[in-house]
Amino acid sequence: MPVRVAVIAGIFILCVAAVVFLLSMKDAPTKIEYGISYNVPYIQELGLDADLVFDAILYDLGVRNLRMSAHWQLIEPKKDQYNFSWMDTDLKKAENVGAEVIFGVGRRLPRWPECHVPDWAKTLTWNDQKREILEYIEMVVLRYKNSPAITHWQIENEPYLEIFAYEQCGKLDELFLEEEIALVRSLDPERPILVTDSGNLGTWRGAYTHGDSFGTSVYVYFWNPELGQFKTILPPWFYRVKEKVLTILYGKKETFLIELSLEPWLLEPVTQVPIEIQYSRMNIQKFNEIIEYARDTRYERQYLWGGEWWYWLREHGHPEMWERGKELFGKNI
Repeated sequence: MPVRVAVIAGIFILCVAAVVFLLSMKDAPTKIEYGISYNVPYIQELGLDADLVFDAILYDLGVRNLRMSAHWQLIEPKKDQYNFSWMDTDLKKAENVGAEVIFGVGRRLPRWPECHVPDWAKTLTWNDQKREILEYIEMVVLRYKNSPAITHWQIENEPYLEIFAYEQCGKLDELFLEEEIALVRSLDPERPILVTDSGNLGTWRGAYTHGDSFGTSVYVYFWNPELGQFKTILPPWFYRVKEKVLTILYGKKETFLIELSLEPWLLEPVTQVPIEIQYSRMNIQKFNEIIEYARDTRYERQYLWGGEWWYWLREHGHPEMWERGKELFGKNI
């Protein structure tokens, strides 16, 4: 009997391995197109000039694929008083160089504290806040929907990742997410809607089924006070398997690696952390390791996360990350 059980178990394991192998099959792209997630609030936190940083990203790095976000607190710093000047300028620059832009709107957009709410709206009830969010989204989409640079509207950022930043964002209001998506579709029916989810912690189902396109984040190195730095246990083929399963269940969709982290995981602002600690959590060796890891996920377009930090490092006499970025954006992969 033990021998029979062992044989059955062995056959089962082989069958599972064969299924996983088949699901992981995905052609390696002949070329990887790199982009950057660009974040104005983070530039402000670093004490940098946003115009100079954006110009350097476009003209020195040579980035032509951008993920940009119209953070609510910057667009509407006071109720019904909108400030589009910075976004007008940046989008026009992107248009002038022929860049393609994924444009994010919503309350939850990239970077901590995840949900970005202007001070005047923080005391509103959720129902009142929802009305204000829809008004702000409508203003943004109507203003920019004729831009030739914008290719996708991203609605919220990783909205299904409730485990992260729950205190800031609360429980997902899925019906409201659907309302946001429906609003943007009605205002601009031509462009696809992108919804994103965490590659390490997300199930992907909700984001994949709600959008026309899907984007995943990929984090390889993490840090917390209890464990220190640790590395993901997920192999690159995990992303290929996950995508294939969703394709089988819900149909094929355009997918991106929308957030590939290439900066240190910190709990304090960068400007308050010694360079040595920053480099202990992200250095050029880890940078190159992560690029190779991401290559094996086989996404054709990959948006790098951390360009603002590379610029800050360069301004403080550490140009190696920035120079490596120039190599990635300046050659065919």
